[in-house]
Amino acid sequence: MITELQLADWRRRVSELYAAVRGAPAAAGWKLWRRTREELFLSHPQSPLPEGERDPAHVPLYFDYDPAWRRRAALRPADRTQVRLPGSGSETIAAERFAIAEVEGLPPLSLHWLRDYAGGIFLCFRDGGAGSETYGGGRYLLDTAKGADLGGDGDTVVLDFNFAYQPSCSYDPRWECPLAPPENRVPLRVKAGERYRPR
Repeated sequence: MITELQLADWRRRVSELYAAVRGAPAAAGWKLWRRTREELFLSHPQSPLPEGERDPAHVPLYFDYDPAWRRRAALRPADRTQVRLPGSGSETIAAERFAIAEVEGLPPLSLHWLRDYAGGIFLCFRDGGAGSETYGGGRYLLDTAKGADLGGDGDTVVLDFNFAYQPSCSYDPRWECPLAPPENRVPLRVKAGERYRPR
């Protein structure tokens, strides 16, 4: 099969998954998300896992679901700033910061519109457990190029940290991914979402 068609199928399936999650109760949606992600990681040709690691010993690990980490964040416009986000490869990623999410108990988080990569709204954060409990480059909460969002109404957005996940580059360096910018570094340990599995 043509690689581009495989990648389009991966994105379609992830987008369909998030649509199903948005229509389900939070904890049930999270279980569906975990189960479907595991199936994709094990069987899809565009899995982030290298071919030799597509087995149960290498699928994502997670913290237990914690409803306290599901937040509705108020959005406010940001001064539109062209930035270069850190990337997992040698290149940075062009983006525009367009909004700030005010999250109860956390510092404000910047939302970016990606100019490189695959476009779309992007929110990656790095927490106080990064490098030991969570991936050091940060975890994604929003990546609308793949349909990875839990909804909102224009003035607010659902940020459920139980759905925070590692970028593909954390599994295989052949993938080049945008990573958390300095302003999205959270000092607290966010023990929700995907846990770090050392390679």
